[in-house]
Amino acid sequence: MTKRSLLAASLMTGLLLTGGTRALAESTPLTKVPANLEEIKALQKKVQEVTKRVIPAVVGVQVGMAWGSGVIVSEDGYVLTAGHVSGKPGQDVQIYLADGKVVKGKTLGNDRTVDSGMIKIIDDGSYPYVPMGDSTKLEKGQWCVSLGHPGGYNRKRTPVLRLGRVIDNKSSLIQTDCTLVGGDSGGPLFDLDGNVIGIHSRIGGLISFNIHVPVSTFSDNWESLVYYDRKPIKLALAFEKVGDRMKVLKVEKDSPEEKAGLMPKDYFAKLDGHDISTQDDIDAILKKKKAGDEVDVEVIRGAERLTLKLTLSTAKN
Repeated sequence: MTKRSLLAASLMTGLLLTGGTRALAESTPLTKVPANLEEIKALQKKVQEVTKRVIPAVVGVQVGMAWGSGVIVSEDGYVLTAGHVSGKPGQDVQIYLADGKVVKGKTLGNDRTVDSGMIKIIDDGSYPYVPMGDSTKLEKGQWCVSLGHPGGYNRKRTPVLRLGRVIDNKSSLIQTDCTLVGGDSGGPLFDLDGNVIGIHSRIGGLISFNIHVPVSTFSDNWESLVYYDRKPIKLALAFEKVGDRMKVLKVEKDSPEEKAGLMPKDYFAKLDGHDISTQDDIDAILKKKKAGDEVDVEVIRGAERLTLKLTLSTAKN
């Protein structure tokens, strides 16, 4: 059987499973099911064009003896992968590029609640990368392309391509019928415009019933994933909760907070534009910041509301 025949048979099988040509009239262009050979050829051409464009950014990832996949999303070498692939922050990683070159990397942050992970290539250079899409806008039935290194990186082959469709899309997961096996974890899921829309996470009971991390969870938590290993930001202040506000009890001498004008008995109203009523509110904002960032601090002082400029520091003065 020729490659064309194989693709036609595969797509026509999918056509039968999704309701045949009856689905065509009810679908959008993104979810259109090929009804004949010409439409199959058109979809094949689109997939080939997208794949050629994105393959250079798909990488193999080796952490210790374990293998996974990933995708480069910035010229300076930030790599998205699954949290269970990257593991704990600060580990040495080998990154296998599409051209066979091997570069060094470090694991950054991860969010085990959704299984997102980040790696940074630490060898100097400019790397091929792909854009991150908006996974919140995916439609059920939308065509997608899965790439990865099943069984681990193999320099004798390109990343393996699987074509499939979105079965379900939620804030914490995408489900598709793209076939995945071990080693694919951490690899990218693309829409047919070549945007990363997900990262392979969990293989279902059937190898064509799989879960991916929505790429929007990476976008939403980018700062905390990237800056996992920075020293945590500390406010040189002592607080107590009074009513629904945080009251400043003490300001460390010669600290950035003192220089910004914060004083004992000030009540925190807002930090970086967000309402503050608990220590957790403060910590959630600082988690996304790094030393040197400037933030607005809105305080209530007596009958006044003041907005102060504070340069954040890791030092606890």
